[in-house]
Amino acid sequence: MLANLSTQLLLHKRIETTEAKAKEARQYVEKIITKAKDGTVHAQRIIFRKIRDKAAVRELFEDIVGRVADRNGGYTRVVKLAPRYGDAAKMAVLELVDYTEAPVDAGKQVKQDRSKRVRGSRKAVAAESVSGAEESVATEEKEAEVTEETAAMPSAETGEAESASEEKEEKDGEKE
Repeated sequence: MLANLSTQLLLHKRIETTEAKAKEARQYVEKIITKAKDGTVHAQRIIFRKIRDKAAVRELFEDIVGRVADRNGGYTRVVKLAPRYGDAAKMAVLELVDYTEAPVDAGKQVKQDRSKRVRGSRKAVAAESVSGAEESVATEEKEAEVTEETAAMPSAETGEAESASEEKEEKDGEKE
């Protein structure tokens, strides 16, 4: 399990898991990265015994080691999240320190993303339907403006501009 978590962390730079798994995987990955800093073939073989994914090992030696070469440790970070929706398990994000695009402020960003994904599914559907209704109203208003503009354009037969209300009156008169 730790090897799989470590592989995914090396490939994706950030994983979401339970807090206990994150803390254990953190120790496992820290030792692997420290060993990889040697850069020797022997180190590669030792690491390949634990991480059996060629892409993850390649990523570790080509990219990750270069970024953490000046660090003496502390290559990963565990950010605690809100409990999982289904079973209330303590959740956390395990991430490589040098790969965060934006700093995570005590997990707020990740918590917000999780809340939208889990609890906001009904709300998201309702919000989409409301926004869709607003867009359709705006589209109808634009279409009404276009029809008024075309009605105010000069007629090809008479060469005069007619308003939309005059056309309606003429049509109503012809029907009666």
